[in-house]
Amino acid sequence: MAHHISVIIPNHNGEATLEKCLSAVFASDYDNFEVIVVDDFSKDNSVSIINTFPCRLICMEKHAGASAARNKGAEQSKGNILFFTDADCVLEKNTLSLAAAMAAKKGPDTIVGGTYTKQPYDPGFFNLFQSIFIHYSEVKHKEAPDYIATHALIVHTDTFKKIGGFPQNFLPILEDVEFCHRARRKGFRLIMEPKILVRHIFNFSMSSSLRNAYKKSKFWTLYSLKNHDLLADSGTASVELKFNVLACFFAYIFFLLTLASQNSLFLVPSFLFIVCNVFVNRKLFGVYFENGGLFFLLKAVIYYMTLYPLAVGLGGIAGLTRAFTGNRP
Repeated sequence: MAHHISVIIPNHNGEATLEKCLSAVFASDYDNFEVIVVDDFSKDNSVSIINTFPCRLICMEKHAGASAARNKGAEQSKGNILFFTDADCVLEKNTLSLAAAMAAKKGPDTIVGGTYTKQPYDPGFFNLFQSIFIHYSEVKHKEAPDYIATHALIVHTDTFKKIGGFPQNFLPILEDVEFCHRARRKGFRLIMEPKILVRHIFNFSMSSSLRNAYKKSKFWTLYSLKNHDLLADSGTASVELKFNVLACFFAYIFFLLTLASQNSLFLVPSFLFIVCNVFVNRKLFGVYFENGGLFFLLKAVIYYMTLYPLAVGLGGIAGLTRAFTGNRP
């Protein structure tokens, strides 16, 4: 008997992407599922859009956050499998059938994850840069990922209850990371299936890409300090990215020393940090080349090794500052 899947989608002011998201779910080649959209007190036209689809709508009485919305959807679900995704994600036609197959194969003691397609829903350099980066980072450790993101998280309903759901009194993001870490401590296994894919709608410009990097780095630093795993190779908070930030910092320092001292010898260590950075991130750069070609690779390498690490580094400093001053995020 096929698993009955409850697709749970939290939404807050997502009118720009909701129709695309729900249309894709209902175009699935898997037919034993229900869709639960939990509207988190939206002020836009979200509810009207949701009501045009044959899904169950749950309206929160006040804005409570994505964790509370997901938990509310899980509480009222009828499926024995929960599939969590987001209102800005577009499922592939076979996403749910692959999710059902993996859930049946791995059993209730395993949480299964999917990831983004390498090609995003919307074209553009910054969207492609981010989608490839996330895909590469999340599938790097398929058999033992550090966490599974809620853009494609598959878990048996009883298992979700045993773990205790997503944390509601938590940071604005990273609730999926905390959920997965808690699941592992309770003896559950995580596994990533790269064939389970969703296409993300980023709509990134350079400024929004950098703001996203800053925000995630800030809260990731806060959480990692508390969790004592600041240097862990954890998905998008990868060892490669952390090395990239440090290498960029030292390369800039030595370059400034060159300008200040007029001594070109300072360029040598700067150059060495750049070379080491390219070597450490060579596999990521290879994926950029495979999916975007040489011109895209050159742009991606320049962005990844100049502006992007500055945003990540500043976010990390902001997180450290908040952690040590005791300020709430």
